[in-house]
Amino acid sequence: MQDFPAFMKNPGNRIKQSCQYTKDIEGFVYDGADGSQMAFWTCYQDRKSDEHLHDYPEYLVCVQGQYKVIMNNETITLYPGNEALIPAGVAHRGESSAGTRTIHAFGAKRAERELENPGK
Repeated sequence: MQDFPAFMKNPGNRIKQSCQYTKDIEGFVYDGADGSQMAFWTCYQDRKSDEHLHDYPEYLVCVQGQYKVIMNNETITLYPGNEALIPAGVAHRGESSAGTRTIHAFGAKRAERELENPGK
């Protein structure tokens, strides 16, 4: 499989570009009943994200390609099936190679959708 399934890429769940720390990537978000979120990102070109931090933990798994998490002056390179946990309050950034797909879970609301009220 070279892409996320179409049902995961519903335009109503597309993440606003202003809510992404990496330029020119495509992301979709889903909300949990407890206020958590999951996001699915595809990077079509080599990209680096800006350093940032969250007040909640972030878990991610690399689905395809290569993703590097840089935190605490350490680089963790993730290949398909590898995962990482970024604790709350830890500054971090990422680097993606072209074709990388990742899934992220956040302990709170992380992203907003392009469409405020999809389907209405």
